Formats: sequence, structure tokens, C-alpha cells
Amino acid sequence: MISNRKAGVIVVGAGPVGLVLAAELALAGADVLVLERLTEPDQAVRAQSVNVPTAEALDRRGLLPAAEGPAPRFTGHFAGMVLDPDLVDWSDPDVVAHTAADRCRMMAQPWLEALLAEHVARLGIPVRRGVEVTALDDTGDGVLVGTSAGAMRTGWLVGCDGGHSTVRRLAGIEFPGTEPEFTGYQAVVDVDDPAKLADGWVWSADGVYRYGPQPGRVVTLEFGSAGARLARADRASPVTLDEVQASLRRTSGTDVTVTALRATPTRWTDNARQVADYRSGRVLLAGDAAHVHPPFGGQGLNLGIGDAMNLGWKLGAVVAGRAPESLLDTYDAERRPVGAWVLDWTRAQTGLMRGDAKSAALRGIVADLLGTPAGATYAVKKISGVTQRVGPAGDHPLVGALVPDLWLGDGSRLVDHGHGGGFLLLDRTPDGAFSRVAAPWATGVTAVPDAGGTPTGVLVRPDGVVAWATDTTDDGGLVGALRRWAGVR
Repeated sequence: MISNRKAGVIVVGAGPVGLVLAAELALAGADVLVLERLTEPDQAVRAQSVNVPTAEALDRRGLLPAAEGPAPRFTGHFAGMVLDPDLVDWSDPDVVAHTAADRCRMMAQPWLEALLAEHVARLGIPVRRGVEVTALDDTGDGVLVGTSAGAMRTGWLVGCDGGHSTVRRLAGIEFPGTEPEFTGYQAVVDVDDPAKLADGWVWSADGVYRYGPQPGRVVTLEFGSAGARLARADRASPVTLDEVQASLRRTSGTDVTVTALRATPTRWTDNARQVADYRSGRVLLAGDAAHVHPPFGGQGLNLGIGDAMNLGWKLGAVVAGRAPESLLDTYDAERRPVGAWVLDWTRAQTGLMRGDAKSAALRGIVADLLGTPAGATYAVKKISGVTQRVGPAGDHPLVGALVPDLWLGDGSRLVDHGHGGGFLLLDRTPDGAFSRVAAPWATGVTAVPDAGGTPTGVLVRPDGVVAWATDTTDDGGLVGALRRWAGVR
């Protein structure tokens, strides 16, 4: 019984997004409680990789060991068209600036969730499983939360509870978007006649399927009447072996036999929606609770972790009294455009993956473009997330971008100094001038001196976004950036 438990922030959902958010809140000094409806971690087949911003977020907290071995170049696909790594310009400045964590991008979601659960446990954050949220009342000075384990009060409530978010529904937040056209399945299976299945993505009039690249991994997409019928069905019911086999047979046009499911399969659609508001009073949303779309390339996982990194330090600063509530307005302002882009990126792939003749013709043209160095490089940069920006550019080209791999004279990187959260200030002035300017913010800003080079100074927010930068020894704008983001001193 957890009745009358009070926490500064209650996070609903113990998936990767909820765990990252809880950790960032705790690092910012907030008292956090995580509630999860499921009694055990979800082992369903989901994302198999992460993008560069997610890998770098883990790296900033010391969760990716520096000695981890190299991995092959990861490019991904667009609408089933696998991008050729030999065509990509790996010397592109945007790519070169973010290579340190790139080796860690092949990461299955269950493994990532286990890594994050250990991180949360080390921080002493309680995670209560088997607890379902049933009601909420935003009283203006807090939130009264009804749960299956009793009533709780909290200062803030964040729903990280997935596409069918109970928190979103109870808060009355609208969820506009586009209706689904297809139904997809993802599973890891044993088949008794694998030779009947082609390697890679294969199209037909009835849909698309992929067998591989991981052993036994199957993905199917069904358009037309079958896909529409399945999309209207109860998507909360468990996916059965017969259901996976039937979809694989329809899309492959074979009588292939599935003999076993080796992991919990998933069913999904191209339903694409984004909430009208990421925040309603003292209730906020992150991850799939705020946006849903087809899971091409694991974009949903990465988008949600980006939400959590952006919101965690901001809400933590508000809870701790270091920042006004107005700081939370920047959460919606900064994350909404990124979410809208991902929805359109996946909608475009839906259009290309249809089995009709017009879509096939368009797919051929796009395939030709992606088969060029410029096209492949463009797509890889977009999929990897290295070009993500927050808000308009500032006086320096780094402002608003994710901090690049900034190597220091002692062989470390700037981000190696941010494992405990907080702001980082790179100071390459000969007399430590930038560090002196930031001294009033010393409790939340770690000054990192370094000898020479450009940029001369860089202020990095806890989510890895550059808030201020300069190539000179002029500290103009630094105080303003510190006051805006780190609080008034």
C-alpha cells in the first residue's frame, strides 16, 4: 500500500522514457517516484537501435563505457530502402562532429531498459510496479493522483505511459493526427522453411515484409482491406503465432510455416498523432504519450528520450526553486517541432511503402536519389539526428545545436565532465575569465578549463544543447544565457 505517498514529481511509466526522465529529475535534485502498471519489464520486440542524440545522452551520464568496442557503420533505411554506407560522405562536418558515441548505436530496447533501470536504482529512485493510475485532479498547487495502490499527492505529474496514455486521457489533452492505413507486426520467430523468404525488404500488392537482418527477425506491413481491418481490431490483445504466420504468408505470398515465437511480438499501425499541448497545468507528457507514429528506424524511442532529456532538468530546476515555471514553456516550444518532423518523416515512408503502382513508381525515383552520395548522406544525417537543433540559431553556429565531440588537452571530452548532470562551461581563456563570470552559478555550472583552441567558450545545458558559444575571449552574452537557462543570480 502506497497510500498518501507524496513526491515532488510522479513519473507514470517505467519504460526507457520514464526511466531517463526520473534519472534527470533526480540529478537535478527533485524527489521522484516512478509508477508502472506492468509488474515486469516489457520484453516485446521493439527498437533495435538508437540514434546519435540518444547515444550521446547516455554517454553524458557515463552509461556507455569508453572501452566499448567498435561497431560497423550504422546507416538505417528509408521506407525499406537500406542506405549504402559506402555512398555516405563520412567526412561531412555534421557527421564528424558526432562520432564518439556512434559505435554504441546498435542497442535493443530491452537491453537499454535494463541499463536505465540499473542507473535509476543507483540514484535511489523508487520504482513501484503493478500500480495503475486511475484518476487525477490538478489542484493548482499540486496533483492528487488516484492509483490502484491508494491516493497520492505530488507537485507535478508526468505521463510517460505510452500511446494509450491514461495520464493524457485523464488530463483531457487532445491528441489530433492522421488515421492508420496499415497494420504491422514485428517478431522474432523460428520457421521450418526459411528458404521461402527473401533477405531484405520485399514488396507485393498485399504489403511488405522483411526477414532479418537479425536471425529470425520478421517485420510485416499490410495495406488494403486486411490492413484496415486489423488496424480497427483490438490492438491491446496479445499477438499470437497464428496471427504472425498469417500476416507473413499474406505479405510474402508463400505458405511459410512459423513454428515458434522467440520473443513477445508487437502489433502496430501508422497512426500518427501529436498532442495539442505537452503541458496542462501541473501535468506534462513525454514519449509516446505525447506523440505516436509508425516505428520506422526506432524513431519513437529516440524522440521520447529526447523529450525526457529536455524536460528533466527544466522541471527539476522548477521543483528546486532555481527557475520560474515559465521555463517549462520552452519544453513544448523546443520539442514540438522535433516531434512534428518525425511524424512527417514516418508519414512519407508510409506513402512510399504502399503496394500500389503509383507508390512503386515514386519509390523507384526516391531509391535513385538515395543511391547517390548526396542522397545517402542527407538521409543518414537525418536518421542519425546529428543535425537536430533547438530553436533558432544564435550568434554562434553551435548555439541551439547538440554539443559536438569537444576534445580537451588532457585527452578527455567536455561531456566526460557532466556525468552528474548540470551545466558545463568550457573555458579556454588564458586567465579563466569565463569561469569567473559563471562563479555565481557554481552550484549548478561546472567550469571546465582547457588550454587554447576554438571554440574559446561553450555553455552546454544538461540536455546537451549549446546555450552559448564564442570563438573569442569576449564574454558578451554569457551572463544572459546563464540567467535564462540556469536561473537568476
